Amino acid sequence: MGTHRQPRRRAASALAGVALVAVLTACSGTAAAAPEPRVPAPPSTEGLTTAAVDAWLDETLPAALEEGRIAGATVAVVDDGEVVTARGFGLADVAAGTPVDPDATLFRVGSVSKVVTATAVMQLVEDGRVDLDTDVEQYTGLGLDLDHPVTLRHLLTHTPGFEERLAGLIGAPGSTADLRASLVTDPPAQPFAPGTVPGYSNYGNALAGYVVEAVSGQPFEEYVDERVLAPLGMTSSSFAQPLPDHLAARVAQGYPTSDDAPIPFEVVGQPPAGALSATATDMARFMLAHLGEPTGAPVLGDATRTLMQEPALDADTLGALAAGQRMGLGWFDESRHGHRVVGHGGDTTAFHSHLQLWPDEGAGIYLSLSSDGAQQIAYQVREDLLNGFADRWFPADGAPTAGTVDDATRAAHAQAVAGSYESTRGFHSTFLTALGPLQPVTARVVEGDRVLFSAGLGGPNPTVYEEVEPWLYREVGGDRLLAVQADDAGRVERIGHDAAFTLVPVTTSRAAALPVLAGGAAVLLLGLLAWPVGTAVRAVRARRARSTRSAVLADGASSTGAGTGSPGTDRDRTAPSGLRLSRTLTRVAAASAVLALAGWAYVVLTLSQLGDVPDVVIRLVQVLTVLGVLGLVAAVWRLVGEARTRTGRLAVTAASLTVVAFAAVSWAANTLLLTSPDITY
Repeated sequence: MGTHRQPRRRAASALAGVALVAVLTACSGTAAAAPEPRVPAPPSTEGLTTAAVDAWLDETLPAALEEGRIAGATVAVVDDGEVVTARGFGLADVAAGTPVDPDATLFRVGSVSKVVTATAVMQLVEDGRVDLDTDVEQYTGLGLDLDHPVTLRHLLTHTPGFEERLAGLIGAPGSTADLRASLVTDPPAQPFAPGTVPGYSNYGNALAGYVVEAVSGQPFEEYVDERVLAPLGMTSSSFAQPLPDHLAARVAQGYPTSDDAPIPFEVVGQPPAGALSATATDMARFMLAHLGEPTGAPVLGDATRTLMQEPALDADTLGALAAGQRMGLGWFDESRHGHRVVGHGGDTTAFHSHLQLWPDEGAGIYLSLSSDGAQQIAYQVREDLLNGFADRWFPADGAPTAGTVDDATRAAHAQAVAGSYESTRGFHSTFLTALGPLQPVTARVVEGDRVLFSAGLGGPNPTVYEEVEPWLYREVGGDRLLAVQADDAGRVERIGHDAAFTLVPVTTSRAAALPVLAGGAAVLLLGLLAWPVGTAVRAVRARRARSTRSAVLADGASSTGAGTGSPGTDRDRTAPSGLRLSRTLTRVAAASAVLALAGWAYVVLTLSQLGDVPDVVIRLVQVLTVLGVLGLVAAVWRLVGEARTRTGRLAVTAASLTVVAFAAVSWAANTLLLTSPDITY
C-alpha cells in the first residue's frame, strides 16, 4: 500500500525488448519544457455550506469520472463539528448498475488506514502501556534482530530506516493475512539509521500495528473495531479481510477502468498498513474525531490529538531535512496556502483515496475513487479535487513570502541540485535495486536558477521549484517544499520531500549499470545471430567454389571429392579442439546472458505490478545470469585461441568485442545484485 505511489506499468509481451527500451529511455535525458505554474481556482463567494460544496462537486466530479472512465467516487466534507456533505458518484457495481451510496457503500481506503493504525497506537501511549521512544522489540518479542532498534516514533514517522518490500503486499483472492508471519518472514534490511532519513514504509506501519496486537492481547482488527471504530460510530467500517457478511455485499468493486472487469477484493498482506474498508460518512466521523468534535465517544484526548498533528522529529536527527515538511505521528504535513493541513493518501490496485484536515479551521475532506481510469487519470482527478477544495474555501491570504537567497547563490545551488535521483523508499539490498536507476527522478535547471523535477515528487506532474531559503525550495505556484542536505563542498546528499520521502543521488556506477548491461547483452545477441549467418555465408561460398571447380574439370578430369574438404566450409570443424570448445562455451554463455536479461525483465515487470513470481523462477534466471558472468572466462580463452591460431583479424576483433561484452554484463550484474544469494523482495 502506498501514498503518492508511482503509476504501475502494464504487462508487455516482448519483455526483453521492453526492458531495453525502458533502459534507453531512462538514460536518454530528454528534456521537457518547464510546465506553467498551476493557476488557483477563484475563492468561493459562499462559505463552506452544503449547497456550495454540492454545487462544486456536481460541476467537477461527474464529468471527470465519465471522461476518465472511473467507475465511482465518494466524498465527505466536514466543518465546525458537522458533516457538510457526504456524496456518492458513479457506480459501485458497473454490471449491476448499483449507484455509490455515501452512507452504505464501502471503499478501500488504502494507506489512509495508517492514520487509524496510528490512532490505535496513540491510545496505548495515552494509557501509558507503551512509550514512543522505547525499542518496540520490548513489546513485540518478534526477535527481528534488526541492525538498529526502532521505536514507535520512528515507525509512525516513516523513519525506521527500512528498505521497501513487495512480497505479500497484496495476497491472492481468497487468501488470509497473517500479520505476525508477514513481519518475521524476511524482514527488510535497514540501510539507514532510524530517525535520520524519511522513507515511507508499509512494513514499519504494520510493525506499529503489531505492537497494538501484542500489547492489547487482541488481534489488531478486533482491537481497532472495539476501541476506535465502534466508539466513533463507524459501524460500516472494518479492517477485516474478508469483510463480515453484513458489509461484504456493500463494498464497491474496484476496476482498472469502468469499461473493464472488476478486480477481486484485494487482501492486504499487512492489514495495519492499508486494509480498512469504510463508507464516506464513517470517514467523516473519523475526521470530526481528529478535529476534536467526535460524533460518538472520544477515542483520544485533546493533547494526544495535537501531538499527533505536530512534527514528531527535529534537526537533532533529521539534520537539514528538518527545514522541510515533516511527519507528525501518522499524519503528513500537507500545509497549503498558508494554512496548516495534515493528511494522508492511499492507493491500492484500483482504489485511490485521500484525507485532509485543516485543524485550525475545523474542516476536512475525504475522497476515494474506485478505478485507475484511462491512462491512470485517477491520480490527477484526486490532485485536482484537493487543489480545488483548498483554492475555493481556504485560499492564500496574500502572495508567498519572498525568498532571501541572492541570485548568484540560487543559480549555483540550482546547478548543484540538477541530476538524477532515486528514492530511499526503494530496494537497496535485493535484485530489485535496478528499479532506482531505471525510473529516476530527474532535476534540471530552468530559467537560470529554478529546478524542474520530473513527475514523482508527491504529485503526478513535473514541477518547478525555486530556492526561498538556503537549500530550501518551494514549489512555484504551489506549497510543497524540498529540503536539501548538502556537504561542505556543496554536493547534494539528500533531498527531503512530502514529509515521508527522501531522494538520494543515483551514483555514477548505478546510473551506468543498466545501459552497460543492455549494451553488453546486445553485443552478445548480435554475436549469436552472426554465428548462423556466418556459417550460412561460408557454406554458400563453398558451394560456389565447388561449382567453379566442377566447371573447370568438365573435360572429364577426375573431380572425386573436389571441394569436400575446402578450408572455410566449417570454421569450427577445422579449428583446434580447444578453440572449438571455447567457441561453444562462449555461445552457450552468451545465450544464457541474453535469456537472463529477458528473464529479469519478466521478473521486475511482474513484481512492479504486484504480481507474484515463484522463487524457482527467480533462481532459474539467476543461474542463467551466473552462466553469463562465467562466460567471461570462456570468452578470454577463445580470444587467446583465436590469436594463437591466427584465424584472422575479423575473428580476433569479434572475440575481443565478446570479451568486452561479457565484462560489461558481469560488472553490471554484480552492481545490480543480480547474482546475490538473497532473492527476497
